[in-house]
Amino acid sequence: MSPPSSLPATRKSDESGTREIYVRRFPDGNVRWKISSAGGTGPMWSLKGDEFFYRQGSAMMVVDVSMGDDFSAGRPRELFDGDFDVDAAGHAGYDVAPDGESFVMIQQSRDEPLTEIHVVLNWFEELNRLVPPPH
Repeated sequence: MSPPSSLPATRKSDESGTREIYVRRFPDGNVRWKISSAGGTGPMWSLKGDEFFYRQGSAMMVVDVSMGDDFSAGRPRELFDGDFDVDAAGHAGYDVAPDGESFVMIQQSRDEPLTEIHVVLNWFEELNRLVPPPH
């Protein structure tokens, strides 16, 4: 999900020794605001541009933001915590629903390793068979 074109650019940095999330003014990039407070990876804007999401370890964090005459960010707060896959490179590894209320994430498995996979061919036809479209 890309932020609307009017949103400032995001940047990850480890110049402090910890991966942090910053927002920079676009296009000049001269001014920046630190978003994360104790490290962060996987930055993502809400579709409306009024919230900013990122991962802090296993926690999903959110920061309220506003973009009046100048950019301002509230304090980060934890939405939830869980064993979800995290990309080692710091990419998001999740997506946010347009309403900002739901997330799509891959939960880490604590079970035995995957030993088989089921591939469904012609899945759309199978779906129509199981749930016929209304007439």
